Amino acid sequence: MCPYFCKYGNMRLGQSKKSAEQVARYADMFSAMGTEPRLRIMQLLLSAHPEGLVVGEMQEELEIPNSTLSHHLDKLKAEGLVQVQRESTFLRYTANTDALQELLQFLYAECCTRNKAVKPEQIIQICR
Repeated sequence: MCPYFCKYGNMRLGQSKKSAEQVARYADMFSAMGTEPRLRIMQLLLSAHPEGLVVGEMQEELEIPNSTLSHHLDKLKAEGLVQVQRESTFLRYTANTDALQELLQFLYAECCTRNKAVKPEQIIQICR
């Protein structure tokens, strides 16, 4: 690792590259959830956690055409936000809670620990 000077202080090149890659990954994950149907899918899968739902159950609940639902699920799966498991002729989808926890920890580290933009107690109250 080579240190370099930034007007805000010295930084290590390896750390900033890793951080940039991490931010890009998280941005892709947020982007995948950035449409109303995909956010509804994530809410539905979280409400059915840990069992998850098969595509037909999601389609019935969300009233999204099958081909459109498949497209949205593929995008969420590609970003690691949902997991899929084949059960006979059905596909069962579950929310990847580890990935969601990682996303929340990323935000929490910036807003609640480093600069105290949001008090940790407020986050806990929102979640209850």
